[in-house]
Amino acid sequence: MAWKTSYGGFKELRPLFHLLLPLCLHWVAEEMTVSVLVDVTTTALCPAHSTCSQPIYITGIQQTIVGLFKMVVLPILGQLADENGRKPVLLLTVSTTIFPFALLAWNQSKGFVYAYYVLRTISYILSQGSIFCIAVAYVADVVSENNRAAAFSWITGLFSASHVLGNVLARFLPEKYIFSVSIALMIFCPVYMQIFLVETTNKLAPQMDQDLSCLTKRVAIIHRRCVSMKDAATIVMSSSTLRSISLVSFFYEMGMSGISTVLLYYLKAAFGFDKNQFSEILMMVGIGSIVSQMLVLPLINPLVGEKVILCISLCASIAYAVLYGLAWASWVPYLSASFGVIYVLVKPSTFAIISKASSLSDQGKVQGFIAGVQSISSLLSPVAMSPLTC
Repeated sequence: MAWKTSYGGFKELRPLFHLLLPLCLHWVAEEMTVSVLVDVTTTALCPAHSTCSQPIYITGIQQTIVGLFKMVVLPILGQLADENGRKPVLLLTVSTTIFPFALLAWNQSKGFVYAYYVLRTISYILSQGSIFCIAVAYVADVVSENNRAAAFSWITGLFSASHVLGNVLARFLPEKYIFSVSIALMIFCPVYMQIFLVETTNKLAPQMDQDLSCLTKRVAIIHRRCVSMKDAATIVMSSSTLRSISLVSFFYEMGMSGISTVLLYYLKAAFGFDKNQFSEILMMVGIGSIVSQMLVLPLINPLVGEKVILCISLCASIAYAVLYGLAWASWVPYLSASFGVIYVLVKPSTFAIISKASSLSDQGKVQGFIAGVQSISSLLSPVAMSPLTC
């Protein structure tokens, strides 16, 4: 029965090909820049120094700003995806990543690095978390409820596979070509979506305000957004399952986003890790994550359910954080990273729980609202993390 469920999840992914292919390439393009960004920013901001605290402070400020704006932007993007369709919102969010990396491909001087941080902050506000939320809503439109957990696990598994491929490219491509290849992939993604991706909601933007003045239109739009956000909050608060998963997501994201923001800088400062070692750790986690998400979760989910998987994954995330915090030798981060193979199951199990507790017409709203809750925790995490690691 478990094998049938896993195969069923795979079968139901076939209509999602034109969504998953560009998203995978987008994730590859983003991931291949991660390990080299540490060296680029450190070299530009602190030349002739192997360690640099300035990028950590800037990243903390960036994460705070992103968290502040995402509290509002993510629920609105979810609402827009429900009201106006998934495709236009996906095109917007995927396209924003092109511009900051284009700057670094052009020039990696100190001024351009600061400009990169500004544009990347705007890009994060629009795309970080929202791409996944809207993609999950798109999946819910075309996949039956019983197979959504398997489908979500396959999607997050493909996300991990994209990270592995991105790290392989970062490991073996010369550094001067990384940003150019990344930009080419990022440009390809929205072009492919525009041509091949099929809209699933069959909804058009409301036309009722065409005869109103510009100011009245703006007031009406703001009013609709406020009403829609209130509706989303009511839906979440009226469901005990959605209330509980909101709290879990809040505290989980607070810890993990804080760690991930400063982790590579911490490893560079504490153990002298470079681009190659970063890529090795990220590839190790990525390969294990592919297996756990694409094979293990679809098999065990029918036996134990999403809630048990979520509990096990949360325990693994605690072990992951503790081992990094107590790391006493350069091999300990590799041991800690191995727990990432388990804690990556938090996302697909969370998506499945939220999706099952929401109606089809409210998928975008609810996913966006809970993503907004996670952004609040992302806003708060740098307050603790940045001073502790500098």
